Amino acid sequence: MASQQQEPLTGPVPGERRRVWCRGVGCHHQLHTAESRRRGYGPVCDPDYRTPDPDHHVDQDAIPGL
Repeated sequence: MASQQQEPLTGPVPGERRRVWCRGVGCHHQLHTAESRRRGYGPVCDPDYRTPDPDHHVDQDAIPGL
């Protein structure tokens, strides 16, 4: 009787990315964007969230008398 041996798995399926989950407390969302996957947090849970628009301008009133 011949014994059957299972071939060992060598890694993830080619073409698929590893799943990354949010590290936020109580958050169990899967991260999809490259920035979120790199930081480990989703945009809602990120404690150091930075605005994605670098050209953000705030409307300001002119200083009186100048």
